Amino acid sequence: MTALLEVQDLRVAYGKIEAVKGISFTVDRGEVTTLIGTNGAGKTTTLRTISGLLRPTGGGITFDGQDLGSVPAHRIVSLGLAHSPEGRHIFPRMTIEENLLLGAFLRRDPAGIAEDVERACTLFPVLGERRRQAAGTLSGGEQQMLAMGRALMSRPKLLMLDEPSMGLSPLMMQKIMATIVELKSTGTTILLVEQNAQAALSLSDRSYVMETGRIVLTGTGADLLHNESVRKAYLGEE
Repeated sequence: MTALLEVQDLRVAYGKIEAVKGISFTVDRGEVTTLIGTNGAGKTTTLRTISGLLRPTGGGITFDGQDLGSVPAHRIVSLGLAHSPEGRHIFPRMTIEENLLLGAFLRRDPAGIAEDVERACTLFPVLGERRRQAAGTLSGGEQQMLAMGRALMSRPKLLMLDEPSMGLSPLMMQKIMATIVELKSTGTTILLVEQNAQAALSLSDRSYVMETGRIVLTGTGADLLHNESVRKAYLGEE
């Protein structure tokens, strides 16, 4: 399997506080890779650095063979890397369709954009049913669907999802996780940050456990589901 994303000895700091302390991992094409860990482990900081919103203080990031060290965030999107952030960050006063179209702001193919709007509405039927409504009228789970649909509008080679199940009901969480499985089946490569370790590990090909800015454990999702220390720390088992 060929690595689409390679993170090597990545370090990120907020002032004098180092949040990510020399982590290395890869994301292979066509796979779901997960980062799990408690709040403050450095997972969101890692994603924000990969997408160019933060700058590393050390190490390197290579995406599809290109060094991202000095590439601005908007250029990273154009290379094929999309980021659906923690907290969704939709535009509540704009319509659902307008939010989706923002995900295609770098594209210049109207027919393809229209096709992908329909694809998002097929993937998430509630978006199609309410596409002319203000996005702020959506429930939390529906807003998460919109955030994911918006990220897909750039036709990414790699989709990064940060805490997609946060604050959702168990039923809505299942729908979101089922969508991730469906996206993988269509060839989308996914880097998933998720506090629900059970759900994340169940669908991932490879997983990394982060603690206080470091990767402390790695393995397949199935391996870590059966790892005693993971089960005690993240699955609530004794």
